Amino acid sequence: MTSDDPKIGIAGGAGPYAGLDLAQMLLEETIAEQEQDHLSTVLLSTPEQIEDRTRFLLGEATVNPAHVLFRNVRDLESLGASVVGLPCNTAHAAKIWSVLTRKLEQSGCRVRLLDMVAETADFLRVECPEVQTVGVLSTIGTWRAAFYPTLLEAQGYRVMVLEETQQRELHEEALYHPKHGIKAQAHPVTTQARRVLLDGVRTLESQGAEAVILGCTEIPLGLPERRLGATYLVNPGRILARALIREFQLERLRPWSWE
Repeated sequence: MTSDDPKIGIAGGAGPYAGLDLAQMLLEETIAEQEQDHLSTVLLSTPEQIEDRTRFLLGEATVNPAHVLFRNVRDLESLGASVVGLPCNTAHAAKIWSVLTRKLEQSGCRVRLLDMVAETADFLRVECPEVQTVGVLSTIGTWRAAFYPTLLEAQGYRVMVLEETQQRELHEEALYHPKHGIKAQAHPVTTQARRVLLDGVRTLESQGAEAVILGCTEIPLGLPERRLGATYLVNPGRILARALIREFQLERLRPWSWE
């Protein structure tokens, strides 16, 4: 295999577990009877170079992570990637995503970078047609940027998010805590982190949410179920994996199941 052979690209490192999780979901969502049936994939992960997306959005860091992400997508192109996924919800905030996509366009990059947030909205419409109220669990950066509510409300959904106190607890305890947060300890996820995430789901359910978007790519590591009771748990990372397969080799995409 050479760089001329087409491949799926994963722009990893934001955070590092999310890129590995996306690679695993590509395997799970591919129809394969033997190892040679799986799709050629290249993962580039540079976590030490990528500024924390939430810190940037909150004004706590000045370097836009879009610049390193741009370089990584171009490097993936040089390695033969024809379609690329960026498994980071917060990086889809306009202050980051618009800079990244503009730089790719201006550079003449021929790789197709998929929009995980738009793919998630499309998935909801197709696979959850009865759902009218959607909840969102996320980092505080995604919560502040509010791109999921903006997109989904424009499509007619009622969107629920956590109040700021509970949102901060989820961000600081379930995700970013240096000892038991998922970004530090993901395999296995700690009971403390999962408890905080489950509390978030229950709060959103109490507000009427019929589906909950797990809007940080580490959250599904703590909530791997596709449903909790009657509530759909919508994993944008898995949706991105399926979209990458669809764009790369449609006939290898497994049929969707909520089981």
